[in-house]
Amino acid sequence: RCDPPTSAHPGDAAVIGADGELRGWIGGSCSEPLVRREALRALEDGLPRLVRIVPAESPEHHAASGEVTVGTTCPSGGALEVFVDPQLPRPLLVVAGGGPAARALIVMGSAAGFRTCLLHPGADPRDYPAADMVLPTLDVRAANPGPDTWAIVATMGHYDEEALEALLPHTDMDVALVASVRRAAAVLDGLRARGAVDEPMVARIRTPAGGMRAGRQEEIAVLALAEVVTMRHSRRDAARTAATPG
Repeated sequence: RCDPPTSAHPGDAAVIGADGELRGWIGGSCSEPLVRREALRALEDGLPRLVRIVPAESPEHHAASGEVTVGTTCPSGGALEVFVDPQLPRPLLVVAGGGPAARALIVMGSAAGFRTCLLHPGADPRDYPAADMVLPTLDVRAANPGPDTWAIVATMGHYDEEALEALLPHTDMDVALVASVRRAAAVLDGLRARGAVDEPMVARIRTPAGGMRAGRQEEIAVLALAEVVTMRHSRRDAARTAATPG
């Protein structure tokens, strides 16, 4: 929306990448830096916002309703309203394993809106049609893991330590292990004995995933994924609260 005189017009649009580069047009030197700044903030907290740029000398004001009003001394004297809508990739769910729990996690993860990547040595993608990506090794780099990546090791006693060793160096990734309390203790001791990961890395492992100590494989998968969804929403809510001044 525009109150002339402005160099932008209703319907003008732009794409602003995470590097701050702007492609398109949302006005000149008065509006562009402000919208660019708010776009980068939106990519950080995931929140859309309406940016109002008004001809005033009043200080910037953040409204809790998702509006940002900025007073500017731009000579034109016009006003702009620009809607900033962050477009973020889907969260990534990495599942290590090839058994029923791993298969259920892939199917349910896809239904819950995750990109899914299955890690299983020697895996054939045709055997896991629900997965977005199937890697026949434990090297997850091809899936491009990032801050919104959640890994569940559902190897059920097969290559548990190897899978954890492969995942833990990705420090942004949340890592959970499906195992009983006794089995988990043995796996963690085995990791320490192997010497490939240090104690802070071992401490990052959440186990038992979903708090489940017994039950059918599919039930374990349900609870493990529910735990991931709950933790993810909690973190996003905390980030949004931190981004909204009181």
